[in-house]
Amino acid sequence: MKVRSSRRRTASSTRWLDRQLNDPYVQEAQRAGYHSRAAFKLAEIDDRFKLLRSGARVIDLGAAPGGWSQIAAARVGVDNVIALDREDMAEVPGVRFLKGDFLEPDTVALLETLLDGGADVILSDIAPATTGHSATDHLRIIAIAEAVLDFAETVLNQGGALVIKVFQGGTEKDLLDRLKRLFESVKHVKPPSSRKESPELYVVAKGFKGRGGR
Repeated sequence: MKVRSSRRRTASSTRWLDRQLNDPYVQEAQRAGYHSRAAFKLAEIDDRFKLLRSGARVIDLGAAPGGWSQIAAARVGVDNVIALDREDMAEVPGVRFLKGDFLEPDTVALLETLLDGGADVILSDIAPATTGHSATDHLRIIAIAEAVLDFAETVLNQGGALVIKVFQGGTEKDLLDRLKRLFESVKHVKPPSSRKESPELYVVAKGFKGRGGR
């Protein structure tokens, strides 16, 4: 399907609409009832790394619109997933939604209460608004990744796992060294459903050693 241009639509928005309409993952997400095509990314990551075991307690950071939460709930069980976002999110059966910012201490305290303990898996598909300047965008997403790791070090159970979005080029040395110190295994992965032109990668860290590493 080819989208015709419109005087009211910019060239970039026309290209985006054309891509959406012709994207098989978008079409399959609609058929499956997923809130976004991003659901397939987490499914593919989990198929490879086996993070979402039945009964695991999961926190989905920046969860809206909810595709990752849907996959997580289907694999770990109802009421074991807490979705957190600063924006509202449509209801996902079996998922508890908390509107808030994971950088706020009150939010962290409430999460720990809802979990009745720590989390076994922390997911973050958060990315900053891109500027088109690769160096700036890289620094922004690394700052987010560092904040997510700070959060994970506070609430993640020993042996737990972490998934964080980064951009091509991977993690900076300081962040990667810290991840390797805190986790038994650290890998970069680009899921098959991630668009080829997208700069996104994911860091998958398994086997959390506890605060401060060993």
